[in-house]
Amino acid sequence: MFLSRSIRRKLVATALAVVGFVLLYDATVIDSRKSADPTLSEVNVAPVPGARLQFMATAYCKGQTTASGVGVTTGIVAADKRLLPEGSVIEIDGLPGRAGSLPDKYRGIYTVMDTGPAVIGRHVDLYLWSCTEALVFGRRDAMVTVLRLGWHPKNSRPE
Repeated sequence: MFLSRSIRRKLVATALAVVGFVLLYDATVIDSRKSADPTLSEVNVAPVPGARLQFMATAYCKGQTTASGVGVTTGIVAADKRLLPEGSVIEIDGLPGRAGSLPDKYRGIYTVMDTGPAVIGRHVDLYLWSCTEALVFGRRDAMVTVLRLGWHPKNSRPE
């Protein structure tokens, strides 16, 4: 009844409601982005050359050109560009004694030449020529040693 008597009171109440909703919306959006972004966690901090970290390994077989512009071939891996930028060189080992560890044929040195929408955080995606082999590969734990970050040779592992 108090608002129905004056148009000025209606405008002031509407303006206060709009300002309140905008402030509440901004506060909620900022908080939800930080909690929902998996790349902001401490686990996904960029590694240094020489670091040995646990990653999740999967395999892919489709595509003809990588994100860096070269053709796909054995020895190429896709990774999160915030952790392992293009040109990074990594060594992939298995976790002995654990179920799903990498067989010897997948262990070795790989170059990060690709990215992907599903490759987020500590996840590497190995290129395999055979799609059947990529499906059989599945999802496995792997130990990754960072030998070089990016293209610059000075970002190599200390000797």
